[in-house]
Amino acid sequence: MTITTIRACIDGIGLLGPGLNGWPGSLPILSGQQPYQPQKTVLPAPALLPPAERRRSGDIVKLTLATGLEAISAAGLDAARLPSVFAASGGDGVNCHAICEMLASDDRQISPTRFHNSVHNAAAGYWSIATRAMTASSVLCAYDASFGAGLLEALAQVMTDNTPVVLLACDTAYPEPLHSARPLPDALGIALVLAPKPGPATLVSVSVTLTDAVADRYAHPVLEQLRASIPAARGLPLLCAIAQRQPQQVILDYLDDTRLAIAVTPC
Repeated sequence: MTITTIRACIDGIGLLGPGLNGWPGSLPILSGQQPYQPQKTVLPAPALLPPAERRRSGDIVKLTLATGLEAISAAGLDAARLPSVFAASGGDGVNCHAICEMLASDDRQISPTRFHNSVHNAAAGYWSIATRAMTASSVLCAYDASFGAGLLEALAQVMTDNTPVVLLACDTAYPEPLHSARPLPDALGIALVLAPKPGPATLVSVSVTLTDAVADRYAHPVLEQLRASIPAARGLPLLCAIAQRQPQQVILDYLDDTRLAIAVTPC
């Protein structure tokens, strides 16, 4: 299987998930210097939002803002000027659960807040409010392939438009009974600032193509469970390669018969 290779630089990373609290704090774990200890994800309040929007924002919004702002700050860029790509396998699970409860009750009137938070681009809307960004925003969903689809979309924009782009890949859990049908164990988000050429903040350059090779797996059973159980966590092997600061190739899960081969070169 062949495809034109897509290349870009990674200038900033944001990470938040179970036992992974920010990119700097997660480096010892991802580089293999410290054992992984799973802990429930703690989502910070979205301080940049006005009070009214802050009260209405759900977990997916909090996760998007936390990871996206971390990545952009590390890259030394202005969030208001960056095009963005949002990738999530579902959206706000808690809000979806609340709407289903309302529809199953005698009073089936859904609140306006619940309704406007139900759309898949809700996080993108809150992002534009918080960062004052008026740049182009793409929002996509590819179920378990959402991280790979988001990465390809962001890379394609970087190459086509010759401009930095921020990828925000996030997933949050559903309460029961939806959890039994879609058992995401916790919230996890990865944000990447991708740029067309190296700069002062560049961490690595990446070359991406499609492959039918088998995706990388973790030898550590708990880390492998995390990678396999949350779609956004499919990007963790890429972050491990970046943390290890060595040239290498990683294979990420994407579609059933197609994966992403990523050559990682430290800068």
